[in-house]
Amino acid sequence: MKKNKFALAFITVASVFTLAACSSDNPDIVTMKGGKITVHDFYDEVKTDPNVQSNLRNMIVFKVAEQNYGDKVSKEKVDKEYKKMKDQFGDDFELQLKQNGMTEASYKDQMKKSLAFQEMIKSHVKITDKDLKRVWASYQPKVTVQLISTDKEDKAKEALDKIKSGENFAKLAKTVSTDASSKDGGKLSFDSTNYTLPDEVKQAAYKLKDGEVSEVISVDNQQTGEKVNYVVKMVKNQAKGNDMKPFKKELTKIAKDEKMNDQQFTMDVISKELKKADVKIEDDAMKSVLAGFIQEDTTSSKKKDSKSSTTKDTDKTKDSKKDTKK
Repeated sequence: MKKNKFALAFITVASVFTLAACSSDNPDIVTMKGGKITVHDFYDEVKTDPNVQSNLRNMIVFKVAEQNYGDKVSKEKVDKEYKKMKDQFGDDFELQLKQNGMTEASYKDQMKKSLAFQEMIKSHVKITDKDLKRVWASYQPKVTVQLISTDKEDKAKEALDKIKSGENFAKLAKTVSTDASSKDGGKLSFDSTNYTLPDEVKQAAYKLKDGEVSEVISVDNQQTGEKVNYVVKMVKNQAKGNDMKPFKKELTKIAKDEKMNDQQFTMDVISKELKKADVKIEDDAMKSVLAGFIQEDTTSSKKKDSKSSTTKDTDKTKDSKKDTKK
């Protein structure tokens, strides 16, 4: 199972700190002839491990998110996301949960924290006209095409020749194309936010008028390193025009998604939320855990040092004047 980056992140560190919390009741983890390993021994050994510190960082962020935004995540929403994951993995889901040391309840708990984190980031997203204009510049409204995709260039060229001779595009797509759309005669719709089709194919399609067919478009498959060959027929090309108002809903969603997926924006939000929550690391060995999010405010200390230095200099001057008078 692919672990959600946030949903399962802090299981290890949670176990470590649970052990530490229970140390007063049962301090020994291992006993042997001539020695033992206590909870504190174990904690001191692992707390400086980069993976543990990374997990602690996620644990802190999730705790803050859950405390401040957990009320925005309903049980229905958690159940819906859980069902989606369960359907995705099918019969292997229960086994995968066990292999990750989780139960349905604990997984849902982690999922709620993940959703609370998303709500936290979303609460800081503010879309301006400038954002909409930026998205509008590269936006292409939804178009509907018929598509043939094959790794055999000769087959693509042969299909194109047949199309130019008047053969039915949909029929050829069903027999030649390896794309999932082939069962529907190669028909599919997409806009500029589609990431499943190569940019070369989308850009070629946008230039077509209704009923027009492209030449063979050869694109390198980034995963296999082989070429994939496309032939595209435009069914309905929606004109973009010059007025973005009819597309404001779509543009707003794109702008929001971009901010939600922007790493620097996310880090800035986390930093603000951690400062607002007055998070402090009490263990000196863990002080650097939030270094990327919370910077120590040295301005006030510099002012104090400067003021102290000025006071000392003034006192020295006064003493010097007294000595001169004497």
